[in-house]
Amino acid sequence: MKNGITILPFAVCVTEQGEILPAQRAEECLRQPHIEQLRENTMAYHILRMHERGTHKDDVMELTMDALVSPDNVYVSMIQTARASGLREFLLPLVLTNCHNSLCSIGGTMNEDDHQFGYSCAKRYGGILVPAYQAVIHQFMREQMVACGSMVMGSDSHTRYGALGALGIGEGGGELVKQLLGQPYELKNPQVIAVHLKGQLRHGVGPHDVALSMASVLFSAGTARNKLLEFWGSGVSSLSMDVRIGIDAMTTELAALSSIWITDDETKAFYCRHGRAHAFQYLQPHYPAYYDGMIEVDLGEIQPMIALPFHPSNAYPIREFNENAAEIIAGVEQEGRRTMRDFSLREHFRDGHFFMHHGSIAGCVGGLYENICAARNILREHTGVAADCSLHLFPASQPVYHQLAEAGVAAELSAAGAVLLSASCGPCFGVQDIPANNHLSMRHITRNFLNREGARPSGRQSAGVVLMDARSIAATLCTGGRLTGADALAYDETVPPYRFEEEIYRRQVYWGYGRADHTTPIALGPNITDWPELDKLPRHLLLQVSGVYEGSVTTDELVPSGEASAYRSNPERLATFTLQNRDPQYYQRAKMIRTFSQKRHLGQADAADAELSQCCRVLETMLGCARDDLEVCSVLLCNRIGDGSAREQAASSQRILGGRANIAVEYVTKRYRSNLINWGMLPLLTDQPLPLKEGDLLLLRDIRAGIQTGAQQFTALHISRSGKLIKTYPLHCTALSEDEKELLLAGCLINRYRRIP
Repeated sequence: MKNGITILPFAVCVTEQGEILPAQRAEECLRQPHIEQLRENTMAYHILRMHERGTHKDDVMELTMDALVSPDNVYVSMIQTARASGLREFLLPLVLTNCHNSLCSIGGTMNEDDHQFGYSCAKRYGGILVPAYQAVIHQFMREQMVACGSMVMGSDSHTRYGALGALGIGEGGGELVKQLLGQPYELKNPQVIAVHLKGQLRHGVGPHDVALSMASVLFSAGTARNKLLEFWGSGVSSLSMDVRIGIDAMTTELAALSSIWITDDETKAFYCRHGRAHAFQYLQPHYPAYYDGMIEVDLGEIQPMIALPFHPSNAYPIREFNENAAEIIAGVEQEGRRTMRDFSLREHFRDGHFFMHHGSIAGCVGGLYENICAARNILREHTGVAADCSLHLFPASQPVYHQLAEAGVAAELSAAGAVLLSASCGPCFGVQDIPANNHLSMRHITRNFLNREGARPSGRQSAGVVLMDARSIAATLCTGGRLTGADALAYDETVPPYRFEEEIYRRQVYWGYGRADHTTPIALGPNITDWPELDKLPRHLLLQVSGVYEGSVTTDELVPSGEASAYRSNPERLATFTLQNRDPQYYQRAKMIRTFSQKRHLGQADAADAELSQCCRVLETMLGCARDDLEVCSVLLCNRIGDGSAREQAASSQRILGGRANIAVEYVTKRYRSNLINWGMLPLLTDQPLPLKEGDLLLLRDIRAGIQTGAQQFTALHISRSGKLIKTYPLHCTALSEDEKELLLAGCLINRYRRIP
């Protein structure tokens, strides 16, 4: 056991009596020769089967969602993709939220231009629009849309509604577009991991402490990666709904595909409070149930945690960190200096203590009612926010804000020195509450990735974020900024009852599903542009290496979530930010390759790279092909890629710059791999990192024929600039479905579905 978490490294079967049997023993005891078939008895598979279209081929499910949701940082590009693909009407409820409100005023798309675009599309195609500051994406869905046994897909990676008995899946916008066009969501039969909760949380411990404890053990082990997590056990009943929701949303940071929890009277009370008793049903596994693995969480062993930069899994119990801070800090500084040469944590370590002076409690995990009430309790009963400290709280929805005001919590927080703001994903998204240079911010939010929270290596701006539970943030600010776990302070944990004010949404939200008005014109602001034309996959590819990266490349590094978001609705302008914080020269290298390819396609000589032009002519002769049968494009090489956001721009920006493939040892998440395929990029794998450098050339012969025939093994030919073979490298690709093949052959999703009327 570590940090209260134990991984059982074998498959198990759970009986009706609650007995947990290793799968091999269960086969004997239950006399089941094919014990893995009992996976169908899990809650997860019950819900999946309910959403199948009736087809199930080659272990691939074809699923239809009950609802979709997309926030304003991605819904413009998603709807533009759907429009270019032949969209006529939203075929199922699509909620458009304006919670990633980036406060753009210069340089890119005005927020309100995007919001007006969303409103006009909601009216034209029949959608639901949530105005700015009303709710963060996932809180609105919890309060208004999800139901026990339902499935929801969102173009945000933290689409998680398992605590409410619903499967929420975060995917890139392309997968939502398929649903809007009546196409299925393809999912290979996923593994299911049991999460067995036992015991009760101790004083001062909150949901983020549980989530960070799980991340500290499970992320690096890959236990949950692209799998479904199923929460049950006696410990569930000891947790309030806000605590369950806060833990559940963070399963994204374990790289899990989705999650589901047993439902009980506490769940029922949540639905009833929100006027939706009809959406509730009791859920539990049908025993005996088979699980591909098990995680045991002893809630009583969880301690207040701190996740240091630059990942939620870089987490330690606060007591352990305080005892070993100097040693731990050294490793974090080394990671930070990979892109921020002046990054330092040592100045925060004084007289044997670690100090921080700013806190944010926000978003879909932090801005919940009970978290904010807990912070109020600590501040009220101790010193309040110290004079040189600050605390900003962003309630997850306007109804939550309303109740905080009605219960007097807002007034007491104000008197204690805290500031309440409106619902926003800004602190999590890296566009609000940005730390000063070489400062740290404590946050109860979802992520603290490298360069996400305001750091700009190109401007020598170094900053970082630590993740902590709201309770320990408040405790730290009460002690003058000295890192303090909430369990070190005595305080009353009582929370005032919650009353949901439904009139708020009734007045402000546009409810247009089923009422499409095709006469409504689309409001296109001056920086909202169409997708550029993209070509189909050619016979052969000549890949020039445009970037080689060690370690992990996150989606936040591929396309930064901060200032780049101002250009989110202009694909060409957004592409200029690709890998800006990891490799500022990547854009120019990739652009040069694209320019060369475009000139070559037009039959124009490129004096800037005559050597490459000659190489192409040699290869055309060798391959016996026409000029347009051989495309010159860029490729990115790395060890691991794709952890983080569901934003499809992480793939589309590469494609717009002339990328046709990535070559990696591992693609961390399904959603990133799907994004690549939807944008016509090959997700190629290598067993070992290729010993290549920027500018090297790889030839993929007959790649189009290989994709057409379902080949999984490919040979990359390392070619010199004179066209001579240097070495060959084996590559492979995970088996593609028929639809995935068609997407790659067509060159992108728009090309694939444009023929749909």
